[in-house]
Amino acid sequence: MKGIYLTFFVQEDRTHHGILVYEWLLKEARRLGLKGGTAFKAVAGFGRHGLIHADHFIELAGDLPVEVTFMATEEEAERLIAFIEHEGQSMFYIRIPAECGFINERVRS
Repeated sequence: MKGIYLTFFVQEDRTHHGILVYEWLLKEARRLGLKGGTAFKAVAGFGRHGLIHADHFIELAGDLPVEVTFMATEEEAERLIAFIEHEGQSMFYIRIPAECGFINERVRS
């Protein structure tokens, strides 16, 4: 399948409608018909403000970047981006043309 590899970057503790934004993104993407998504928590990173955030044992969690990724059709990617914009959310994203598929799809362990 050819489509779009869509990635959003959000702060770990950021919320929308009372839930974490990365969880909200996953929930809403599923509701909008996307077939799958994954959230990855970073161990360190910096963004447009130049502040470096790192995961240290004694620090409280909450300010690390979370990457939320989807493989979507062009239409699904447009629908999700438009929905996020309609909800008034501001976030950085990357949109890359991609191809995906299964190797030995019928072979499962």
